[in-house]
Amino acid sequence: MDYLITSEELRRLREAAGLSQRELARLAGVSQSLIARIEKGTVNPRLSTLNKIIAALNKALNVTHTAEKIMTSPVITVTPDTPLRTIIDIMDKKGISQIPVVNEGRVVGTVFESSILKTIGLRKDITQLRARDVMEDPLPMVPPSANINIIKTLLLVSPAVLVVDKDGVRGIITKIDLIKYLTIRP
Repeated sequence: MDYLITSEELRRLREAAGLSQRELARLAGVSQSLIARIEKGTVNPRLSTLNKIIAALNKALNVTHTAEKIMTSPVITVTPDTPLRTIIDIMDKKGISQIPVVNEGRVVGTVFESSILKTIGLRKDITQLRARDVMEDPLPMVPPSANINIIKTLLLVSPAVLVVDKDGVRGIITKIDLIKYLTIRP
């Protein structure tokens, strides 16, 4: 995976943890300039580097509740070639409002209910439309070890968060998943 969180999301998470760029860099074992470049979006760091940064954020937040404990699995996904009619049927039957689009093990986008509405408008014939025609950017992605504060911050600006590792999508966390976890767990 070459996308986990955006540069803006990383900055927001760092600030939520109350860390300066220099402090986060020290905790993650990377340079402050690398943190600055990641936050500016001028560099695409390796997954291992992002994992170090997220681990440092977890440590700074001192929270043991992780994405792996909250996520729903398995995740329903579609390919870019999946017919829109099939996607609508899946959303209806499963009661879901977004579906990740995966191509060769890599998340390439998301189909939201609102994406479908924007695309079809008053059009009645959708037989030729595919996921690629209606998908938007991928949902934010975090490793299984991401803590609850990181997830909460991401869910304030996104309807869901994908949990990914080197093998692909492992789970999904929606706002209601986090709400239930925070209010029902012992």
